[in-house]
Amino acid sequence: MTTPWRERPVGIVGLGLIGGSLGLDLLGQGVEVRALVHRASTAERARERKLASRIEQDPSVLAECGLIVLALPLDRLLNPDPELLAALPRQAVITDVGSVKQPIATLWQQKHPRFVASHPMAGTAEAGVEAGLTGLFAGRPWVATPTEQTDPEALASVQGLAESLGSQWLTCPAAAHDRAVALISHMPVLVSAALLQAAEQGGEAASAAALVRQLASSGFADTSRIGGGNPELGTLMARCNRSAVLEALNHYRQQLGALEALVESEEWDALQGALSHCQALRPEFL
Repeated sequence: MTTPWRERPVGIVGLGLIGGSLGLDLLGQGVEVRALVHRASTAERARERKLASRIEQDPSVLAECGLIVLALPLDRLLNPDPELLAALPRQAVITDVGSVKQPIATLWQQKHPRFVASHPMAGTAEAGVEAGLTGLFAGRPWVATPTEQTDPEALASVQGLAESLGSQWLTCPAAAHDRAVALISHMPVLVSAALLQAAEQGGEAASAAALVRQLASSGFADTSRIGGGNPELGTLMARCNRSAVLEALNHYRQQLGALEALVESEEWDALQGALSHCQALRPEFL
């Protein structure tokens, strides 16, 4: 049986990692996908990669879509193009994929009557039109942050989309989402960046800059990956979720200080106990 969100074309605004991956997965299911992109070069390469059925720079490409996914950076979600707003069909379901929900939900519920704030917790270190890949969302959480004003049918459509991609659907308040992602996504970017800076500066201070780089292996690669990712994205997450990120950094600083104190005081049994707790705790987050 056809589900309502499949009865008309699905629109995607932006064909970077998330938008391109959505397009590939939906095309693989036989869904008609119409995409809006900003640059002619992006449109040309996206057509070569077959990321959507139709790819245009004109917002009118979205006119017949029943569900539209705004796969845009946070700054463009929070300062939307007036031409895009005017082109969004009033009966279409609109959702976003932004990693900060409270300011987006507040703004977009005033812009469109069928907006659903959502966030697929999936990604890689890549960005841009080359980054999209199939299966990105399978087994990953897709969280929505509905309010009393959220259209229940619109929410059900976004849930249907997420579940068709193999995502694990859940809902929560926007403020709770933003505090949670600050702890497990936004703050770790800054911690990872600090690790890279510490390795650089520590190596220079010890006159071992080249050696530090030569000896870095898989453990350092794992812990530094997100700190070496897209700097624009990291800055936007910190800027748009500032208070929650600062709160998360404070928690991290306290824990790092406690571990430092154990090393300084040579409390090795206590340190092993703390690390054993972390060993047992980690699977709960994976």
